[in-house]
Amino acid sequence: MNNFVLIGAAGYVAPRHMRAIRETGNVLLAALDKNDSVGIIDSYFPDASFFTEFERFDRHVDKLNRSQSPIDYVAVCSPNYLHDSHIRFGLRIGADVICEKPLVLNPWNVAGLQEMESETGKKVYTILQLRLHPVLQELKKKVQNSNGKIYDVDLTYITSRGNWYYASWKGEKEKSGGIATNIGIHFFDMLAWIFGDIHENVVHLHTHDRAAGYLLLDRARVRWFLSINPETLPESAKAAGMRTYRSITVDGGEVEFSEGFNDLHTLSYKAILEGKGFGLATAASAVQAAYDIRNSKPVGLKGSHHPLAETPVAPHPFELDGHSDISTVY
Repeated sequence: MNNFVLIGAAGYVAPRHMRAIRETGNVLLAALDKNDSVGIIDSYFPDASFFTEFERFDRHVDKLNRSQSPIDYVAVCSPNYLHDSHIRFGLRIGADVICEKPLVLNPWNVAGLQEMESETGKKVYTILQLRLHPVLQELKKKVQNSNGKIYDVDLTYITSRGNWYYASWKGEKEKSGGIATNIGIHFFDMLAWIFGDIHENVVHLHTHDRAAGYLLLDRARVRWFLSINPETLPESAKAAGMRTYRSITVDGGEVEFSEGFNDLHTLSYKAILEGKGFGLATAASAVQAAYDIRNSKPVGLKGSHHPLAETPVAPHPFELDGHSDISTVY
């Protein structure tokens, strides 16, 4: 049994980590969050100590490490811009770290953490749960066995958010990394995992509530669209009361992966505890891709051309039901 502490207990994803800690037979000794609305802890670890101030949390962790309950793992679910600092805290106290995506916001942060891994002998892992999804694992096998075929891929992910989003840290590009990082980084990782290295990364649009672009990978030409604006949902999704819409097509065929997400964090934890988790080097490609998107000047909706493409690369072809003008989506 391993001893865990959790940094960031009040957010959306923290309960998945609490569940994973419990379901892998481990214990959460303490948690930290400046927000004290964390009654969810009672469903998993009611005896865990809780702190709203880092200094008191730090002192408590130090006492645990000097007692018979040293910390084995620090789970990090804090706001994106704090991940680097909180990972470093975990390494400094002699623990391995499990960090929610995005691992960090900048490529040089990965390099710095690799140095700290070498200095401390501890490991940093991140959650890349799409790599564990059975449907996507089958797609990867198909691509690997297709004798070098180049695929045309369209990715659309719309996850509606209300006005609270813009008042929170998630609405600040400097803290969240913007739309492409905050809701898209695990998709960029998934695409590179399945279709190979990224050779071209063109951004058509990147605003406060949507982003779109084109990626050229070893084995695919990818057009992608991300949004948090519910107005960009297809009419069929709106009629069904859906707030989230995921779609991946490969050469025009839909890859159905909307189910099967419930246990992926627990599976991620199991792999980490077995020494098979996704480390810094694995996460680096998606961190770089999201950083490049965030810092690129959008080229607009006319698209771009690459010599490997048979025709000029168009903006993402996703069209709302009943709309023919793609500018109404973007």
